[in-house]
Amino acid sequence: MLKLENISLNYGSFRALNGINIHAEEGELVVLLGANGAGKSSIFLTTSGLHRAATGSIRFGSRELVGMKPSHIVEQGVVQCPEGRKLFPAMSVAKNLMLGGYVHRRDRKGVNKTLDEVYEMFPILHEKREAMAGSLSGGQQQMVAIGRALMSRPKALLLDEPSLGLAPLVVKQMFETIAKINKAGTTVLLAEQNAYAALRIANRAYVIEGGRIVMEGSRDELLNNEAVRKAYIGA
Repeated sequence: MLKLENISLNYGSFRALNGINIHAEEGELVVLLGANGAGKSSIFLTTSGLHRAATGSIRFGSRELVGMKPSHIVEQGVVQCPEGRKLFPAMSVAKNLMLGGYVHRRDRKGVNKTLDEVYEMFPILHEKREAMAGSLSGGQQQMVAIGRALMSRPKALLLDEPSLGLAPLVVKQMFETIAKINKAGTTVLLAEQNAYAALRIANRAYVIEGGRIVMEGSRDELLNNEAVRKAYIGA
């Protein structure tokens, strides 16, 4: 469904990604594991059209995404939830969410239906819908960020470090929510440093180091791989 072939990315003279090959079939939950600076966010930014690949192809279904405007990529159904949430802190929760539905603005009834679905998934956001997004806890802000992405009705959702900076109990709830989104039919690419929690809900995973894929396999293969356990799980 989503396929990256031989993707390379340069930041000036620095090659941030080198020959990346990743695929996610419809309905899969695929995890990208790697330390800070490994290239996970660069993969997402390139897939989203915010960075232009130096080489390679990114296909979503029958469509080539390289060279397509980011807004058109969202229209195709590929939606990124960025690292750090990137909310508008002085705007209300409801307005932040509605910005995610902008791509479907001509379908007001559909947008309102999706908003109700987001509130059903995250009841606290309905309760705090008039509160400024910046006044929410870290976990609640992450709910807004994911909810905003869901407002775009993604077919493939790119989640970049959703557990970063959250309390352990909130992290557990967040991964349960991500699994629920995936089980409802949305393909998910999840970039995470929390390897154990991410792999537990994944179908497959890739390990990224220095802008290259150094390992790939099923959830069980990577959970039971001694090198992966030592580097990312700590056991």
